[in-house]
Amino acid sequence: MTAYEDFKTRFNLLARKHKHLVVNTLSNIFTMRLIGNKTHGDLAEIGMAEFINQFMYDYKSIHVGKVKFRAKEHEKDIMIINEITKTKFPVSLKAYGDGPLQLSTDSNQKMFPFLKSQGKNIARGKHIERIFKSNNFGDFNTINIMPLIYDEEKQRCNIMIFNHQKAMNKTHRIIFVDKNKKFDRLAKKIIEGKGRKHPIFMFIDAGGNYICEVRYGGAQANALQRGLWTHTKNAVSYFDSLTNRWIDYFHNHTLVKLFSLALNSSERGHKLANSILQKDIDHLKTL
Repeated sequence: MTAYEDFKTRFNLLARKHKHLVVNTLSNIFTMRLIGNKTHGDLAEIGMAEFINQFMYDYKSIHVGKVKFRAKEHEKDIMIINEITKTKFPVSLKAYGDGPLQLSTDSNQKMFPFLKSQGKNIARGKHIERIFKSNNFGDFNTINIMPLIYDEEKQRCNIMIFNHQKAMNKTHRIIFVDKNKKFDRLAKKIIEGKGRKHPIFMFIDAGGNYICEVRYGGAQANALQRGLWTHTKNAVSYFDSLTNRWIDYFHNHTLVKLFSLALNSSERGHKLANSILQKDIDHLKTL
């Protein structure tokens, strides 16, 4: 078991035994969408890092943010340290709606060009095994992604981890889907379809079910048009839930007011507020 696998097991246990702690923190994080559609993503990084420090006693977390690990070769937001084994491992946090989810930006643009050189309909067998073992797919199972998924309409959330190993084991075909085309799961073939502006390689299992996709990786592609992606609704059987299931969250309007006041108060006031907030967190630990 890797250090990250052990961490996920411990987090899952905490979520089962003390669900209120997870609900409280996620509710506060997704409340930040009331401030701005992208605000919650950055605040999720510091919120979850502090969650680990406060409630997971055998772990310490450091928010590395936009300093150390935001170079192109890294996709990490927090560094987690097992206080017992002293093992360190980086984690990339994602805060996405229930739908398309980017697993890797593939910033070096290796995956798509490599797949293109392998053909447009790659069947299961040694060929697919060689693809996953190739240097071009070296990052497929090595990036620790922790996605915080929300369904704003139903006001529910989930921490869903894509099971890379299961995806590799179950991939039956890798097929090329050109722009203005789509894969018909029932017919199990490519058909005309509106909306797609760039081609992809789609990974499907023996039942014709979607697993994930590698998007166009050319020089003109932006971050949303390249890399490894999946879909939380279409590939639900390839995710493991750290929260055990979808959980309801609530908007904390008092928190929005707190941010408004904090931005207009002094550091002295912030220190006083921090003391009060820590006492409240300590109380939550006793519930």
